[in-house]
Amino acid sequence: MLLSFLLPSISHRYPNLFQSSPLLFYHFKTLLNLHTCPNPNPIPLLPSPTPSSHFPQNPHDPSSNFDPKTVEEAISTYSNDWKRALDFFNWVESEHRFQHTPHTYNRTIDVLGKFFEFDLAWSLIARMRKSPLSQPDHATFRIIFKRYASAHLVKEAVDAYNRSAEFGLKDEISFSNLIDSLCEYKHVIEAQDVCEISEFSNQTKMHNMILRGYFKMGWWSKCREIWEEMELKGVARDLHSYSIYMDIQCKAGKPWRAVRLYKELKKNGFPLDVVVYNNVVFATGLSEGADAAMGLYQEMLDFGCLPNVVTYNTIIKLLCREGRVKQAYVFLARMMNKGCAPDVITYHCFFRCLNRPKEILRLFERMIESGCRPRTETYVMLIKKFGSWGFLRPVFAVWDKMKEQGCSPDEFAYNALIDALVQTGMVEMAQKYEKEMLEKGILAKPRKDLGTKLLSEDSDNEGS
Repeated sequence: MLLSFLLPSISHRYPNLFQSSPLLFYHFKTLLNLHTCPNPNPIPLLPSPTPSSHFPQNPHDPSSNFDPKTVEEAISTYSNDWKRALDFFNWVESEHRFQHTPHTYNRTIDVLGKFFEFDLAWSLIARMRKSPLSQPDHATFRIIFKRYASAHLVKEAVDAYNRSAEFGLKDEISFSNLIDSLCEYKHVIEAQDVCEISEFSNQTKMHNMILRGYFKMGWWSKCREIWEEMELKGVARDLHSYSIYMDIQCKAGKPWRAVRLYKELKKNGFPLDVVVYNNVVFATGLSEGADAAMGLYQEMLDFGCLPNVVTYNTIIKLLCREGRVKQAYVFLARMMNKGCAPDVITYHCFFRCLNRPKEILRLFERMIESGCRPRTETYVMLIKKFGSWGFLRPVFAVWDKMKEQGCSPDEFAYNALIDALVQTGMVEMAQKYEKEMLEKGILAKPRKDLGTKLLSEDSDNEGS
């Protein structure tokens, strides 16, 4: 069952995956069979596998010349199953003498970190250290920082930064990656504390990351505090600082202040770039409407500043918000005529405002046919939308397309599907998918309709 589903979905998602070597297709099937059938000799997870003597390296054997990009993509297909990702990582090395690159190591470390398998991740870093071709790099530690921060293990992230000295990587780049990772996962107060005792405390770059971190948390007073602190400390505000603060003013509901900052930039002779224009286009659209935003778009063109996908997405979003969907489609056509390919965000703007299932599905098909790959949140958005309307047929059309595209359902996708089924009274089918996600090690949210309760409810019952 799993084999028949995964092979076509992987082939569709990565059309070049098996073309470089017919043997890769054969052995990939073998690997998948190992995962679906009992195996008396499972592939060891650790330590590094040692190839058997009956697998001599043959320079003419295409199986020993796998493309690293292909291997990296294969690992990515298991991004929601760390055991299979690590099995594949070890298998391709032990069975086919593949020399892992920093990219294949880093991709596997990222998958392990996603599931909090940090001991295994560090074991892979130790293996990297022994390989002359795959030494740990800044990207390796950035992944570790990010995964610790996402798990809210701040101390461990800081310890990892200190540990990077063992690899000659404890420098400004690693420190920036640490602060950026902490801020990305809303540990901005801790990031600020770490910054203040570091040798990089007065750098514009660090203040920008802290500023952006408080912006992501919606702490507008702290944003203003950092902005004013930069001036008091004599930390230079660069174009990026202004761009972030303009965005903050828009999200704080004060777009006119962002427009004022834009005028200040022009007055002070800053060379305006597309990022600043994108922010002021959005700010103007919020305060004065989509027509005024399109006027600034024209100003960009007049000044020789080429719009990018964010510019077009901003105007399409503003038009969709105002219910001007036909004009948004016209702007989409203009975008494509200018050689700017729509991205996932472009289509999300339309999906949010459209209210006819057939039109949404047509646009969804058009998105995929154009080569724009949906994200997991795309599928979740559509499943939730159709589910809220009580339409199960398009729900399953999207679910099947997700599997066909090789996108492994995550917690949010399963919960969206189960919610849609429960809402329409399909309780038995909902229980089937809940069982499926639990078997994959994905936690399901408590639902009274399916007989699951909150822990607090159990405690209350025990106490009564």
